[in-house]
Amino acid sequence: MFPERFSNLPAYAFPRLRALLDVHEAGGPVVHMTIGEPKHAFPAWVTDVIAENAAEFGRYPVNEGTPELRGAISDWIKRRYDVAVDPETEILALNGTREGLYNAGMALCPERKDGKQPTVLMPNPFYQVYMISAISVAAEPVFVPANESTGHLPDFSALSEDELDRAALCYVCSPANPQGVMATEDYWEQLITLAEKHDFRILADECYSEIYRDDAPAGALQVARRMGADPERVLIFHSLSKRSNLPGLRSGFVAGGPECIKRMKQLRNYAGAPLPMPLQRAAEKLWADEAHVEENRALYRTKYDMADRILGNIPGYMSPRAGMFLWLPVEDGEAAALKLWKETGVRALPGAYLSRDTEAGNPGKGYLRVALVAPEKETEDGLIRIRDCLFKDE
Repeated sequence: MFPERFSNLPAYAFPRLRALLDVHEAGGPVVHMTIGEPKHAFPAWVTDVIAENAAEFGRYPVNEGTPELRGAISDWIKRRYDVAVDPETEILALNGTREGLYNAGMALCPERKDGKQPTVLMPNPFYQVYMISAISVAAEPVFVPANESTGHLPDFSALSEDELDRAALCYVCSPANPQGVMATEDYWEQLITLAEKHDFRILADECYSEIYRDDAPAGALQVARRMGADPERVLIFHSLSKRSNLPGLRSGFVAGGPECIKRMKQLRNYAGAPLPMPLQRAAEKLWADEAHVEENRALYRTKYDMADRILGNIPGYMSPRAGMFLWLPVEDGEAAALKLWKETGVRALPGAYLSRDTEAGNPGKGYLRVALVAPEKETEDGLIRIRDCLFKDE
């Protein structure tokens, strides 16, 4: 016997992509532009910190994060957002943000809301862990289109009163994966006002917040505190994977109201996987250092400009403002990805693989997600091949 709630899940994006492409030969030298796995160098001193603290692999890790790590995170939030967060009660270190984004549903979503099955709101397209978290707690996932007509951010106010009244949690990613758009202070304020009215919590996935072209993205917690919203209304999730080019470190954090953090800590006591101590020591230093982050951001700005130069004439092209992806308009993302692979060897991800089919269609169907993570020359080569294969008549 197996749980039925997971029986109708679509294949995950990357196994699905392999099934589409790998039965065909590559049409040229392979360029990987699918997964958002940073390839820029992380600070060389990280391995020194881990080695210096290697003896602590012999200890069970501190469950909620070392006091030094939570203090470094609190200091960073203050510098970045001018928000004071208590490191003792309002921060939990995570084993990567995906762990926290999933377990937030487990720890915070009620079994019933006003006697009804709760809903969990999320953008469409979306990071797939949002949906699995909702399904795991027997909530109803509600997929809210984030397309051109909505500015590529979900318009939650367009939902019915019933869906909003039943809402327990609301996932939002800003800067958005895959579109790269940023929620403004006005957007956050309107969403927080809606959440206060209908009594749901906002889970703000801000893991791309430190990769941007011009002005830094506004923060959800920053706006909530300025508004004087319920302290438990907003939780923010951040990661060293993108900020510091360390996806393998598996280090992030969640910050929010003390009651929410208390409940997430309690779940972690029973079922969590805290970060090994030497890796926590490295994370302490990383959150305290901005020089490597500024260098990383400059590399992405160069790639943004490169993308504009090579692909800027494509009708509907969105010049990237933040994040590490292009969201390229095509007639059919799956057909475009297959053509690109067979004719050039470039691997890109069909937008539909990041979206859910709804009665209104699949908002990712007409897009291709292209990751700008490879070294500069390789990225340039890949973008030129994309242009010449898919957009040669533009």
